Amino acid sequence: MGYRSDLEARMAKKATKAIVDYAMLDEGDRVMVGLSGGKDSWALLQILDVLRQRAPIRFTLVAVNVDSGYKEYKHGLIASTCSARGWDYRIEHTNIGQTIDDLLDDGATPCSLCARLRRGVLYRIAKEEGATKIALGHHADDFIETLLLNLFFAGALKAMPAKLVSDDGRHVVIRPLVYTGEDEARAYAKECDLPIVGCCCPACGDLGLQRQRTKRLLMELEREHPGVKHSMLKALANIAPRHLLDTRLNPPADLRAMVRLKADTTEPPVSGFSRTLNL
Repeated sequence: MGYRSDLEARMAKKATKAIVDYAMLDEGDRVMVGLSGGKDSWALLQILDVLRQRAPIRFTLVAVNVDSGYKEYKHGLIASTCSARGWDYRIEHTNIGQTIDDLLDDGATPCSLCARLRRGVLYRIAKEEGATKIALGHHADDFIETLLLNLFFAGALKAMPAKLVSDDGRHVVIRPLVYTGEDEARAYAKECDLPIVGCCCPACGDLGLQRQRTKRLLMELEREHPGVKHSMLKALANIAPRHLLDTRLNPPADLRAMVRLKADTTEPPVSGFSRTLNL
């Protein structure tokens, strides 16, 4: 069975590389795909279904949509699309939207809280559905944007992992589109005639949000320096710990000596610099 297009072949190749590089799938996995109705989650569900039919291992898929409770949200369109294509799915109705309105002050950014609440719902459903993996539609641009957001606004040098085990060890989150660009996911969803369903949150598309500002910055950089996003994604897999300032990665020499001598003395060693300053 051939691919429907060069784009699908490219998507499949990149997703396969991600799955192999990060050991995302195992024989007999039940993969729960977080399906928001956006282009990225549709593209993920479609390409995983393509790979499922070709993979040397057996795994099954179930799409789960978390309805935040906004009355304009077209969850029925998501259900009918999955049904028409023979995809196993579940629509989970929640009051996340109202909860956010109750908890946040006017003007506060709801995205991070919404993501945490939705993640909690997905974890619960994964247990109910017997899912062994939870697949999310984050693509390469999301990884890069998250890196910059943490760098600019959180004082942390981190992005997101391609494969993550939850704190309690009960869930494994995978992101098979880590090597796929946002433009590719958008084009693939369109090529496959998948309906894009907005989440209906009032904050969606607000260009004043930090992530949207970061997205614009990346677009400008890519226009001026083609390939810069690819270089940034590559950098996330090419860390040089000795060239960072985190003392957990690079403990000072005196600290290393202190660790070695801890068993022999209760007095910490004094560095020459500290002695000079009478510290």
